[in-house]
Amino acid sequence: MGNEVLLDAGVVTRCRRRVHLDHDPTMRGVPLSPPDPAAEQRIADARDHRAAIASRLRQGTEGEWAVIPRLTAVERVELTVNALAEGIPFISGGLLPADEEGGRRGGVDLLVRTDEGYVPVVVVRHRITDPGEGAPTTALTDLDPAHARADTDRKVRSHPRDQLKLVHVRKLLAAAGFAERRRTVGGAIGLDADVVVWHDLSAPTWPGGRTAIDEYEERFADRLAVATAAATRGEALAEPSRILECRRCPWWPVCEADLNRVRDVSLVVRGEDASELRKAGVSTVDKLAALDAADESPIVWTGTTFSDAVALARAWLADLTVVRRVDEVTVPRADVEVDIDMESFGDSGAYLWGCLLGGADIGLPRGYRAFATWEPLPTQDEARSFAEFWAWLSDVRQRTAAAGLTFRAYCYNALAENRWLFGSIERFAGMEGIPGRVELKSFVDSEEWVDLFRSVSDQFLCSHGKGLKVVAPVAGFRWRDPEAGGEASMRWYRDAVGMDGAAPDPGQRERLLRYNEDDVLATQALREWMSGPAMKSVPFMGDL
Repeated sequence: MGNEVLLDAGVVTRCRRRVHLDHDPTMRGVPLSPPDPAAEQRIADARDHRAAIASRLRQGTEGEWAVIPRLTAVERVELTVNALAEGIPFISGGLLPADEEGGRRGGVDLLVRTDEGYVPVVVVRHRITDPGEGAPTTALTDLDPAHARADTDRKVRSHPRDQLKLVHVRKLLAAAGFAERRRTVGGAIGLDADVVVWHDLSAPTWPGGRTAIDEYEERFADRLAVATAAATRGEALAEPSRILECRRCPWWPVCEADLNRVRDVSLVVRGEDASELRKAGVSTVDKLAALDAADESPIVWTGTTFSDAVALARAWLADLTVVRRVDEVTVPRADVEVDIDMESFGDSGAYLWGCLLGGADIGLPRGYRAFATWEPLPTQDEARSFAEFWAWLSDVRQRTAAAGLTFRAYCYNALAENRWLFGSIERFAGMEGIPGRVELKSFVDSEEWVDLFRSVSDQFLCSHGKGLKVVAPVAGFRWRDPEAGGEASMRWYRDAVGMDGAAPDPGQRERLLRYNEDDVLATQALREWMSGPAMKSVPFMGDL
């Protein structure tokens, strides 16, 4: 007898509560969050990427292809099975028969026939390698895993989701009788589409010496149990708990109402800490706020500290966005200051570096300046705009030093800016105006490069998050665009460069520049607020 539910590959990386709600018959018709336009666009981009790669592969490989059209599920399965039975070398867009005994369903971008059966290949719209060495690769149009060799220029970039999907598809292939028996391999083609990376799914490359297969089987068994309990109206095996995934989940209105109704502790403490607190009997914000931070902690903390957690709970109850962790808030300041904010488009590149020059007069116009490329990413013109940004910043630093003044540059969360600073010099190394790694690292590691996010994290507790859009309004700053946000900027960018075939929209370019200018103005306002007398009015955690 088969399972009452059938799960796709994505379930193993999905929130357990979402799995429950997806299969709970009592939840049908419940109002959900509206579709996220940015998420829908990412899905469309991924679909276009898969289609483009499939076309390139068909043109560059020898052998018959079976392209499964977008028909009904029953028709797609029938066509896929026929192609597998005929031994067609390459099957694109296949949908495999459901494994009712195992509770699985799904398809894959590409199935490749070898001497011993079929292996799956996923086509994804993210980068799957980094500069380095050791990744098992073949050329893009060489789809034989037996030809894989350790790459001297690339190392594998960790993407657990890719490997877990490959395991899922391999199990569907095995259930249908078409999987390789000797090897457990699967391939991935990424955003750059320059090679195929081949993963050994039975290699002990996961934490604790586990394999991708081990990890998948444990996760899938858990999610299958959760879904089955929900579908049969049994006792729920997953309760709501706030995590990062909640921000984009269609079920968030349901979970938010549940969490607020019981004042769940995950509203202020997330992840494993929230789970452990519930086990210790501290299930609500009120119970956490009532604890004495001077007493012994009820749990071993992983994401925060006992005293911070108690203070966060008390701040949440008092509806305080920020409270001070320190008596005196300090921010490194300088005679000449530059605020920097970068705008990127997914993994495709950084199209805009916005800068706000303030402080002492060094002979350059003060105020906002942008360095941008409006050619659709990825483009070599990105090297030109980055080189111009770096030349300007270097000029500011040199003029400041020549005047005997101090200099600092500020950003909010240097992880993002540093990613594209170093990524740009690696991708465009040797091109005109591109600095070397030593020069860039000297700046990034110096006291001249200040991460305001770290300053906020070290000196404040933020009960509603530490994002710039949350914290800057406490300092009195407001964005001019009511839709301002990273997700919205992705839509604006597509229109600005004419990415979807329409003519480029100059109005959206101006909108992006205005949004970027507001971001650097926000960091300036935040820094000045933190340095000013207003700090005395911000409650101190010890007084809560």
